[in-house]
Amino acid sequence: MNYRHAYHAGNFADVLKHVVLAALIEALKAKPTPFAVVDTHAGSGCYALEGKEAQKTGEWREGVGRLLFPDVGPHAETGGALPALLRRWLDGLLALPGNEHGLKLYPGSPMQAALAMRDTDSAQLCELHPEEAARLRELFGHDRRMHVHQRDGYEALGALLPPKEKRGLVLIDPPYEAQEAEYRLIEQALKAALARWPTGVYAVWYPIKLRSQVQPFLRWLGHCGARRVLRAELLVHPDDSPLRLNGSGMAILNAPWKLDEALREPLRALARLLRQERPAEWRLDWLAEETAEPSPPPLSRSRGRR
Repeated sequence: MNYRHAYHAGNFADVLKHVVLAALIEALKAKPTPFAVVDTHAGSGCYALEGKEAQKTGEWREGVGRLLFPDVGPHAETGGALPALLRRWLDGLLALPGNEHGLKLYPGSPMQAALAMRDTDSAQLCELHPEEAARLRELFGHDRRMHVHQRDGYEALGALLPPKEKRGLVLIDPPYEAQEAEYRLIEQALKAALARWPTGVYAVWYPIKLRSQVQPFLRWLGHCGARRVLRAELLVHPDDSPLRLNGSGMAILNAPWKLDEALREPLRALARLLRQERPAEWRLDWLAEETAEPSPPPLSRSRGRR
């Protein structure tokens, strides 16, 4: 309840999460039938990058700020145009009202989903914090597609799944205030959710500080019962220090067909553009797969001029 995402909006972890979210929604839109998005930890929906919280940390400058001018700055290197998915995602941010003269507002997952969804799709937004839930209602009060629930997102899955559309996505993006214990909460929630809605797509964001802290969760995902589990990670620091956020990942259960292909070039570009004092690393592989096809190489590095 003490976490405020406004301090971290638009950082490198947000960029990874939201690019994966964009790819997932594009995959869902490939079929004409409606879909639902369920966001278990929705936040307040939109964040002012010129606000005191974002200005205090400045994290967005090393995240989405790097994508605004990808060919200039101390970490730039010749890499060509942004991959199409990244370009569409960034253009969507800049098209948000209030960003006509540059990126001033960074939309959170609910707003990014709303911008990408069709009129026939819907979203269920869960947020326990009263002020942030009120902000969500203010943002989406006139949007019949968006439904706000001030309640615990894990508990809400029992009532919200399966959605009436029978297809869609659950985004699980907690603040990890419970630290390693949060993974056990996610496992319990996913186990129950998969029992209720085994064909749903589930996307789980996780922080990476020490690799040893996340490894048991990743092993669990490999045997959770989902047909396919895709992992996408981005590391801007070595994963060997508990004192800072070194990277983050997205685990996608029942990943849509060819999602790995859609993410490969964007991840490679993000590793190049979001590097810090050392080359960034990215990982895209299958934790569980229903076919015997070989996985892509698990780890790549982006090396640029210092």
